[in-house]
Amino acid sequence: MAQERHARSKVRRSVPAAAIPPVRVDETDRHLLTLLLRDGRMSNAELARRVGVAESTCNGRIRALRSAGVITGVHAEVDLSAVGRPIQAMVALRFSGHVRAEMDRFRAQVATIPGVIAAYHVAGETDFLVQVSVASSHDLRDFVLDRLTSIAGVTHAETSLIFERIAGEEVLG
Repeated sequence: MAQERHARSKVRRSVPAAAIPPVRVDETDRHLLTLLLRDGRMSNAELARRVGVAESTCNGRIRALRSAGVITGVHAEVDLSAVGRPIQAMVALRFSGHVRAEMDRFRAQVATIPGVIAAYHVAGETDFLVQVSVASSHDLRDFVLDRLTSIAGVTHAETSLIFERIAGEEVLG
């Protein structure tokens, strides 16, 4: 039960843009968000200095952005090769149908599988894209066969190796 609750807490569902009124974000907020995207550990003093506002103003703005749900967390970026998982892949999964109960079960289950970095419920021919990290090509094969295609409703899997991740510079531009 605790594991299921933890899995649900990790699911971030996208909501159609029309359903949520956008939060007012001005140029100062955008600058703060851009700096935090580049370095989530940047101190309040450094953020304030770079943006050109008082530390108390900066702190208040960051707090407001968190309260409004614009900032949803700060995350560490881990070199997966350094921890013995140098192989990354994106696995495209198709399901036999679109039964909500099956989709909900899959969401809860996939979030608890060790080696899953993220899963994306997508539109089109593919139902889910699952980003995984493993130690070897043999582990990748076993992961797909034992952990993903064995899930009820999965009828097809297509695996693509990730050679390189190229992060976008400006997501708020």
